[in-house]
Amino acid sequence: MARFHPQRNGVARTFGRLALITLVTALVWGGGLVWFASGIPRTPPAPDSPEATRETDAIVVLTGGSGRLGTGLELLAAGRARRLFVSGVYEGLDVQELLKMSRQSPSEVECCITLGYAAESTIGNAYETADWMREQGFVSMRLVTANYHMQRSLLEFHMAAPEMEVVPHPVASPHVHLNDWWLWPGTANLLVNEYNKYLLTLLRYQLEKLLES
Repeated sequence: MARFHPQRNGVARTFGRLALITLVTALVWGGGLVWFASGIPRTPPAPDSPEATRETDAIVVLTGGSGRLGTGLELLAAGRARRLFVSGVYEGLDVQELLKMSRQSPSEVECCITLGYAAESTIGNAYETADWMREQGFVSMRLVTANYHMQRSLLEFHMAAPEMEVVPHPVASPHVHLNDWWLWPGTANLLVNEYNKYLLTLLRYQLEKLLES
């Protein structure tokens, strides 16, 4: 006759529940990743679209990816804002050197550019920019960063400066393959990391709202 082992059956039930929770969590996380990736803009705003032509007090460029600074300088030259703020610049780099690196003539836009050296992360970008915007008396900005980085950046800027209007201007990198991204290991790894960071930022945002209520 087979013996009944309640302890053994209890362990089996616990492992079964853990496996089910793990499976559900993985499915929810995976579905969220697909949603996150599908929501990334594939192309920058059309030149004649309201988003592209809208004027703001400032253009804000977050360093760290290709094409961002060049896009910001083009927008400044096109008169989309009065000032350009570049956040996250490393110490020792001045405006003239930055413009030369971007193959721009310093004499044309040097007067309208401010560099921020304090930020070392997206959180730092948001608070550094918010402080500068308030010092200038500005209330609207055009945010230039990589398309895959935009959702998290918008959330960070909302937390740092909820009173300011932020117009997103995503920059698409030719090295990030968003179509069939799961077939490109480099892009897949980038999106997974960015999605996880976005989830942590979203969790922090919800916790802050809960503490404020």
